[in-house]
Amino acid sequence: MDIEELLPHTRTPRDYLDLVADPRLDRDALRVLARSPYSFVRRAVAQDPRTDAVALTELLVGEFDTWEHNCLLRLVAQHPRADRAVLLTVLTDTADLLNQPDARPYAAAIALAGRPELEPHEVRLVQRQPGASRRMRRGVERALARRPRPRPTG
Repeated sequence: MDIEELLPHTRTPRDYLDLVADPRLDRDALRVLARSPYSFVRRAVAQDPRTDAVALTELLVGEFDTWEHNCLLRLVAQHPRADRAVLLTVLTDTADLLNQPDARPYAAAIALAGRPELEPHEVRLVQRQPGASRRMRRGVERALARRPRPRPTG
């Protein structure tokens, strides 16, 4: 679906935000909105349950301020349709941010620890980064401990 058909002739940034909630929107339109220059539209796409893994990846591409980047990383890490490939991208971005002064993507790191698609040793990588606080490391360990235990086979 072409988003131009759904938008009014004269439009404001609010029209793009309202469009995210439109039930007629298909996955291709959500992918277009994932590349929106408006951070609030990108956040809305990240919170929409219809957003697929491709759009979630698109959300992470671009230039952001630190707060916005942290927010998108957390939302994508928590999204139910984020697959392993998307989560590995979030993990890499989170680890990279933890190497920058004052980035603090702690919520994303803890959200990743709760995802069974990632192995505990992969998630623990963020704990070894210079910007990892003691509180974040404890949060990661608690999230890993809350994961369901794998059932024994045999």
